[in-house]
Amino acid sequence: MPPYTIVYFPTRGAAAAPLGGRRASGRTRSLDRARGRCEALRMLLADQDQSWKEEVVTKESWLQGPLKASCVSDGAQTGGATLEEGAAELSVPHQAVPHPSQLYGQLPKFQDGDLTLYQSNAILRHLGRSFGLYGTDEREAALVDMVNDGLEDLRRRCGHLIHHKREEDKAQYVRELPAHLKPFETLLSQNQGGQAFIVGDQISFADYNLLDLLLNHQVLVPGCLDPFPLLSAYVARLSARPKLKAFLASPEHVNRPIFGSRKI
Repeated sequence: MPPYTIVYFPTRGAAAAPLGGRRASGRTRSLDRARGRCEALRMLLADQDQSWKEEVVTKESWLQGPLKASCVSDGAQTGGATLEEGAAELSVPHQAVPHPSQLYGQLPKFQDGDLTLYQSNAILRHLGRSFGLYGTDEREAALVDMVNDGLEDLRRRCGHLIHHKREEDKAQYVRELPAHLKPFETLLSQNQGGQAFIVGDQISFADYNLLDLLLNHQVLVPGCLDPFPLLSAYVARLSARPKLKAFLASPEHVNRPIFGSRKI
């Protein structure tokens, strides 16, 4: 049995479209296993030659079944559920303070043996520690944390845009995107001239998170990496890692929409 389990929600989706583009009309929306925040976890596990299983939870089974009781507080009377921005994470609003064993009321949920984790960045950090993907010393670990927090800022900006689809917001996002990508180009340039990873000379969990976001933005904003030669080369270099290349070419990755119904 695979040692890891990822539990998440599907989302209603249609074909992906770039910013300002159109999706095909007349297509029936279906429940999609969107990439969401779980995709960086999948990239990490695949590249580290790990197996895992996935459990997809529908909203109906969540509201009726025992999983919700394991994720929300004892006796909490909860209403509808909403996806967190830019993530396949479903949160239950207006709940009481969770019991320590019943955290956050949202997915994804990650099971590593008898350890249960919520919060996608906490899961990434746990896997980083487990597989030696957290820098080679405390200095590098601090830089990896810094990079990952910067990625969270960008992911939330993108998620906000997906929730608020006004055309002027899309245009503003495209205009401002180079300024949000430039810090990562700068960090690469400061580390072995951009020929290594985002921190140090070993891959870290932040690299998988960065690669996921860059690949998504290449779809959402075609050409967005053209002004950033180091980031462009970085995407090509990491995507060519044999196990990661195989995962990125797999139907499990290719057929997943990026954000489900919350697409630009």
